[in-house]
Amino acid sequence: MKELERDLGLPSVLAISIGAMIGSGIFILPALALEIAGPAVILAYALAGLLVVPAALSKSEMATAMPEAGGTYIYIERGMGPLLGTIAGVGTWFSLSFKGALALVGGVPYLLLLFDLPLQPVALGLAAVLILINIVGAKQTGRLQVAIVVVMLAALAWFAVGSAPSVEAANYANFLGAGVEGVIAATGLVFVSYAGVTKVASVAEEVEDPGRNIPLGILGSLAFTTVLYVAVVAVLVGITDPGSVAGSLTPVAVGAEATLGAAGVVAVIVAAVLALISTANAGILSSSRYPFAMSRDSLAPPSLSSVSERFGTPVASITLTGAVLLALIAFVPILDIAKLASAFQIMVFAMINVAVVAFREGGGEYAPEFTSPLYPWIQIAGVVSGVFLLTQMGTVAIAGAVAIVVGSVVWYFAYVRSRVNREGAATDAIRRQVSREALSEIESALAERPGTKEVLLALTKDLDRERERSLVAMAADLVREDGGRVVAVRFEEVPDQAPLTEGATVQSDADRSFETRVNRLGDEFGVDIEADEIVSHDTKHAVVNFAAHRGVDTIVAEHEPLRLRSRLFGDPIDWVVRHAPCDVLLVDNLGYDRPERVVLSGDVGPYPPLVVDVAEAVAAANGGELSLWQPTGADDSEKQRRLVADYRAELSDLVSIPVGTEPVQTDGGRQPMPDLLVRRGADHRLRNALLDERPEFPSPGCTTVTAYPHESSRVGLTRRLVERLAF
Repeated sequence: MKELERDLGLPSVLAISIGAMIGSGIFILPALALEIAGPAVILAYALAGLLVVPAALSKSEMATAMPEAGGTYIYIERGMGPLLGTIAGVGTWFSLSFKGALALVGGVPYLLLLFDLPLQPVALGLAAVLILINIVGAKQTGRLQVAIVVVMLAALAWFAVGSAPSVEAANYANFLGAGVEGVIAATGLVFVSYAGVTKVASVAEEVEDPGRNIPLGILGSLAFTTVLYVAVVAVLVGITDPGSVAGSLTPVAVGAEATLGAAGVVAVIVAAVLALISTANAGILSSSRYPFAMSRDSLAPPSLSSVSERFGTPVASITLTGAVLLALIAFVPILDIAKLASAFQIMVFAMINVAVVAFREGGGEYAPEFTSPLYPWIQIAGVVSGVFLLTQMGTVAIAGAVAIVVGSVVWYFAYVRSRVNREGAATDAIRRQVSREALSEIESALAERPGTKEVLLALTKDLDRERERSLVAMAADLVREDGGRVVAVRFEEVPDQAPLTEGATVQSDADRSFETRVNRLGDEFGVDIEADEIVSHDTKHAVVNFAAHRGVDTIVAEHEPLRLRSRLFGDPIDWVVRHAPCDVLLVDNLGYDRPERVVLSGDVGPYPPLVVDVAEAVAAANGGELSLWQPTGADDSEKQRRLVADYRAELSDLVSIPVGTEPVQTDGGRQPMPDLLVRRGADHRLRNALLDERPEFPSPGCTTVTAYPHESSRVGLTRRLVERLAF
């Protein structure tokens, strides 16, 4: 694939960044912000510049790690995955196109002060010229940008310096008359004045020495532009009567007329037109790289990533962007759409800060030449301030941003999903954080085992002697290491119409035989076992009540496959799971004879502490080993496989028995036959009871223990949802 030529030096980088900012932010927005905040608009510009710093630092860092065309899209896609990358790419492409169109339309009112020209044809003509310039090449674009910025800054400097002696202190009276709320609202409005500060990252692939020039260009232009904005707005407020420029389409020209006369007005007009043209030029340059980069990653049609043999530029991408720009100028009320795009830009800036955290915390390769200071606090501040400012944009702007998000999601599922199999650094970072928490929980659970453990073996139906023995043996293995006790109880249920008389409590021959067998098994297994019988109208309530009264640590019961009636009206054992005052182990009993090969089976995410505890206790009681099964598939990423390997290694260090690992294909395949399989129970909070939530493993062909921790030990629903999504 062809690469873009690196021919943009530091002057071009600074020019692109400054030129992208100094446009509507200084020549149009002050009049609107004055209506909201009054003289305190000066603070609004300073505060907005400060709030952009986190995104500028984050983007500078990521741009030096990934100097590729695409900018925001590249960082969010690599950091947070293709779905959010698609949203960021499509949304930022549109927002930059919107802002470019606004700049062209907004520059025409300044021209109208000198010439009687129709607004729309002039804006369309300027747009067509800029599109052609971008097609010719980035070098020509950069040189044009330098020339425009130099002339523009000279005119603005003349306005600020020449008008400063005319500033009157009285114009700053009642400085905070609009209150803090007014300042915050104005900050949300003028925040978009700084949106162009990071545009240069979208052409990072064309920047010479990106490790040096990108951070200097972004941070240098932000500092310079903030000072310039504050100075020009302070002078503008000081030289005009209160309210005289509020709502004006040409506020800087109004101020220049009051202090510099006709020559000053002409200079400001020239500067305004050049500034707004440079904003549109930078918008076309940077926004056209978004479909280019998305196409290279299969998030857009391949034709958009083609580079012209003649010009060395992505002609198809620039042409598409230009067509959108022309359509916006011709048919859409651009000011309203630009406000919507600005709201989305704020949201994207917040995502940029999250992306840095994802890269830093993920396990992939990430080696930026420049690193953001005060990590992660500066990123957290950027996210919080971005969300806060977004709320100041109004419901219409937020609704528009949501519409763009929905459209991007539809495009992702309709076109991208079938073509892309990648994941972002955030997914890996979340997995690692969840794994660390899970390992810490397992370590704590193993260290805090009860001194004397008591297990209730709930026998809720008649069993043959061999199945009964298997259950007793398993319960004995669970308590042997701790010197605990097994309480084996036969629960007999009688119809509701049959009264519970004293006759129902008389032991039968079967009851006495049961107690004799259990006592013998206690001697055989070397464990204290107590036998009992309970008669009730409702077995499930009886089991839970007995467990609560006795204060047992765990209930062990045999589990029946769900039948249709149980799926529709609820399985009694499932009721026990949800209401038991302790952990519950349900056994699919196929026999139990000193299991030495115990398999720990996972569905999604790390193993719960209870599952590890049960598997280790059984394996240790029988001098066996533990094997770890987790689902693997052809679509698993290399990061995911590496994380699973790291997790298994750390888990092996926590338990006291030998641990082996075995990859398991969920679509079948022969596995070595285990003696016992222990797994996590289905979380009823995640899926409907009509669905069987068991992991899709091949049948193990052995007794299976499904572990359900007590409600107090379960991870939160948010954590389980995160595990489902990340793993």
